[in-house]
Amino acid sequence: MKEKDIKKLSADEIADLADQGGDISGHFTNNGTMKYPVKRVNVDFTIPMVQELDSLAAEMNISRQAVIKSLLRQALDLHYSATKKAS
Repeated sequence: MKEKDIKKLSADEIADLADQGGDISGHFTNNGTMKYPVKRVNVDFTIPMVQELDSLAAEMNISRQAVIKSLLRQALDLHYSATKKAS
């Protein structure tokens, strides 16, 4: 199907078409990124650590959650990097 032949459909209309076994491939560009599901977890921190996180969040002008995610990502990357070098 040519791009100009593809009618603009809503997400619900595309879902209905897919449910009916129709070809919906023309409605996607494959230019997006994969969004992984989010798993909510609870973590307990001491009050001084929360204060440190809040201070850093204010300094960086981002949320506490964003600080925690960033620091965890850095720690995981560092761990994997060290593990690869040791192998």
